[in-house]
Amino acid sequence: MVAALDLPLAVFKTCPWEPRELVEEGLRQWLRCCAAALRDKQVIGMPSHAVDEAWHGFILCTARYSAFCDEAYGQFLHHHPEGGAPENTRATADPMHEQLRRTVIAWSMVARPGEQCVLWDLDNHVDVEQPWGIDPDWVADIEADLARMDHRV
Repeated sequence: MVAALDLPLAVFKTCPWEPRELVEEGLRQWLRCCAAALRDKQVIGMPSHAVDEAWHGFILCTARYSAFCDEAYGQFLHHHPEGGAPENTRATADPMHEQLRRTVIAWSMVARPGEQCVLWDLDNHVDVEQPWGIDPDWVADIEADLARMDHRV
């Protein structure tokens, strides 16, 4: 579903970073992570400013975005920017650090064998002035914890 998604140029209207193909790959990876999170009723955190801007652009293409959400997830994928979620919702329950940890977990559930996630350091590759990202050592620690848990089951 995400691979076949046709993203119009309007998605990148407020997302000037290049190469656009890398930002688009990050957006597609993010949308795949969201599928795992929605299935498990989890809220995940956005690790990339550039991808966040592309996602905003996609959301503003309201008819396309709504149709994509219905087809890909069976429900609308809401965007809750920090401080913007309704009170007493899952999006306000956990700090961003925990939401980002769940993003790494969601990626582990949707990644194809050998596929690398571009989200963790994408902002550095496209020269975002104040990059977000996730420390690679922390990603490795989370992945190691997941591998240990898989061996126990």
